[in-house]
Amino acid sequence: MMAKVVVIGAGVVGLTTALELQRRGYSVLVLDREGIAAQASAGNAGAFAFSEVEPLATPGIIRKAPKWLLDPLGPLSVPPSYALKIAPWMFRFWKASRLGPYKDSLRAQASLMEQSAAALTRLITDIDGEHMMQRDGQMQLYEGEAEYRASLPTWELRRQHGIEFELLETREAIAERQPGLSPRFTHAGFTPNWINTVDPKNWVEHLAQAFLTRGGRIETQETRALFPVNGAVRITLADGEIDADKVVVCAGAWSHHLARTIGDLIPLETERGYNTTLPEGAFDLRMHLTFSGHGFVATRINGGVRIGGAVELGGLDLPPNFKRADTLLNKAAKFMPGLKTDGGTQWMGFRPSLPDSLPVIGASPSARDVIYAFGHGHLGLTQAAGTAELVGALVDGQPSQISLAPFSASRF
Repeated sequence: MMAKVVVIGAGVVGLTTALELQRRGYSVLVLDREGIAAQASAGNAGAFAFSEVEPLATPGIIRKAPKWLLDPLGPLSVPPSYALKIAPWMFRFWKASRLGPYKDSLRAQASLMEQSAAALTRLITDIDGEHMMQRDGQMQLYEGEAEYRASLPTWELRRQHGIEFELLETREAIAERQPGLSPRFTHAGFTPNWINTVDPKNWVEHLAQAFLTRGGRIETQETRALFPVNGAVRITLADGEIDADKVVVCAGAWSHHLARTIGDLIPLETERGYNTTLPEGAFDLRMHLTFSGHGFVATRINGGVRIGGAVELGGLDLPPNFKRADTLLNKAAKFMPGLKTDGGTQWMGFRPSLPDSLPVIGASPSARDVIYAFGHGHLGLTQAAGTAELVGALVDGQPSQISLAPFSASRF
């Protein structure tokens, strides 16, 4: 075996990266303070959203934000007690939404999506994961002509990037693909190649089992600090220290705290996402549905239905506000008449988000043997396989498959 690599984080990005490094011949140890799929990797919508090439920081979005922020249960909110703390991040978000930076982020996001889609195909084959995929497509729904017309530039962007789709302009065309929706939805866009996993937690556990079967190790340990020493990296744990030749930080919403211990200040914020998972039989859901004007989705999870989404920029420490999950479920009941809302399980998770909507992928500016792979926002599951291959090339010292300049930690 080659030199030891420690991956910090046992979510989907960390375990996919550990598998890729293992495939390249490295001895890999994964550390996580809670265990396998303990955070956002457990309760997300389970979507491989390769068609979502447009960054969240789009031109004009700041004009819409005040209206959203006034509604504490709307698609985007900031708790008043967190508003001052997040102000610097919001300023960076505004700068990233200007036309030039937006176009740069769009190109980078599209290149990472293309890389990730191909990498997922290779990963599914490598770990025999096809039985965990749902290839039913996705439909984005619009209420009325005006909302639909406003979406067309985004569909044109997808066309330019080779994404297959069909635009549906009648209620009848929508009902043919997904019966049982409210007639308020008059238009839609259907992406046939959209993929979901049957359960994101089960997918990550499948990754973990493949990694362990091939000789990898996973330990539940809290990592508190990193620092370079004698050509290696020393990892300070809650109950000791270990050294590694390379360390890959994939700790999601906690990653920037580790980066700070070696002097890298990365403006990562936490989008708190909420959902409710309903049991089997709740609704005859035939594909992933996106309610575009309301910031949430409905997706099939193990035969049941998960209703979730929205963005609450509230950090790691504030208590959950499950009224947000209730609001989404109540909306879903109106939009999907016949949805059985009893027996659901609520969840809140932390999405690690950077102001330009791009993750950090690359070596630390302060310690070249520390590699960052975090900050994917809503797209950790989607971009995990592509990120893993990029990290593998970095650890090997090989040229990157795509330009990593837009993902550099020093871009801030």
